[in-house]
Amino acid sequence: MMAAIAAAECGHQVTLYEKNEKLGKKIFITGKGRCNVTNACDTEDFFASVMSNPKFLYSAVYGFDNHQTYTFFEEAGCPLKIERGDRVFPVSDHSSDVIKALQKKMERLGVAVVLNTEVKALLTETMSETSETQEARVEENTADSVKKKKKQCRITGLKLDNGKEEKADAVIVATGGISYESTGSTGDGYRFAEETGHNMVETKPSLVPLNCKEAFCKELMGLSLKNVEVTLNYKGKEIFREFGEMLFTHFGVSGPLILSASCKYVQKAYKEQAELFIDLKPALSEEQLDKRILRDFEDNKNKAFRNALGGLFPTKLIPVMINLSGINPDKKVHEITKEERKAFVTLIKKLPITVTGCRNYNEAIITKGGVAVKDVNPSTMESKRVKGLYFAGEVLDLDAVTGGFNLQIAWSTGHLAGSSIE
Repeated sequence: MMAAIAAAECGHQVTLYEKNEKLGKKIFITGKGRCNVTNACDTEDFFASVMSNPKFLYSAVYGFDNHQTYTFFEEAGCPLKIERGDRVFPVSDHSSDVIKALQKKMERLGVAVVLNTEVKALLTETMSETSETQEARVEENTADSVKKKKKQCRITGLKLDNGKEEKADAVIVATGGISYESTGSTGDGYRFAEETGHNMVETKPSLVPLNCKEAFCKELMGLSLKNVEVTLNYKGKEIFREFGEMLFTHFGVSGPLILSASCKYVQKAYKEQAELFIDLKPALSEEQLDKRILRDFEDNKNKAFRNALGGLFPTKLIPVMINLSGINPDKKVHEITKEERKAFVTLIKKLPITVTGCRNYNEAIITKGGVAVKDVNPSTMESKRVKGLYFAGEVLDLDAVTGGFNLQIAWSTGHLAGSSIE
């Protein structure tokens, strides 16, 4: 939609083909139906949140950055607000308002929208161009005397699922990845790219919940932990550390912190085992936490261990922490040894969980991998292999952490592709 708007603003006659019965199905479900439109961070800081090929995005982002995106939607009739972590949402908290703003903008610009129509293939033709003139004629039949002609393809249009062929001077592929297949993301763009000779980077689910080995995760299902710090280690090396909110599930862990951690897991340790540690009290050092526990124990010195932890943890977490501590739950608090208490402090600061893998594409917010950026001109989003063919958004090997950054990649690359068509 953004690519169509940008192309129409440049005076082109634009047709948008959508295989679903309505536009923006992926937008509709993002941000739990609220749509985290972008992030209001400084534009220079944006690239630090991009996991794959941030430098490729310089032209796209600086050409249409997060602040321009904010202005675009406000002027298009979708007022926005900034929340914690500089996340930008519609004031209404309805993702449908983002879709409506884009639709109205396309209507005003005369973009033709064709729904319930699937594109089956890209149409191309080979064009020839002589790379250099002959410098010297040695002998008429000498193979090296004339430079061979370079062959290049150009786009000529599309083939639709009904067999009809539509002619076009340029085509923008903005089909998304393969996450949330029910929204129409079935990897069509990857197929189009491969069929036209483009290199592909292996795709993986990302921003995705993680599977864990420990049975206590299932016991804690539904428990949300706020203000904790998560560290992810792979082969003894720290690959992620961040503060925020997480959630236990029947298969492992999820929530904003875990989704961000999954970016690094998928990048470094995909399908392999990794160690995840939760600091349940990141605001306190081990020494401060020990003193806090000593005070709690002093206040409850005649109580059993199981009944003295209400001030430290949510109720659901208490039996799990007792079990992991190895301390007899019926032991009186004043009988707990210094060594037991110190080990308990370490457990609270470094609760260990074994990551065994990640969930599939149907639970992944985005797809990592895609069309190799080396085959695409970063200044225009045009293919280097097929003239007149452009790629934008998640179909490319571009991805970022949570917080509105992935949608901004879509807005920026879509806008650049649409405005670069000659």
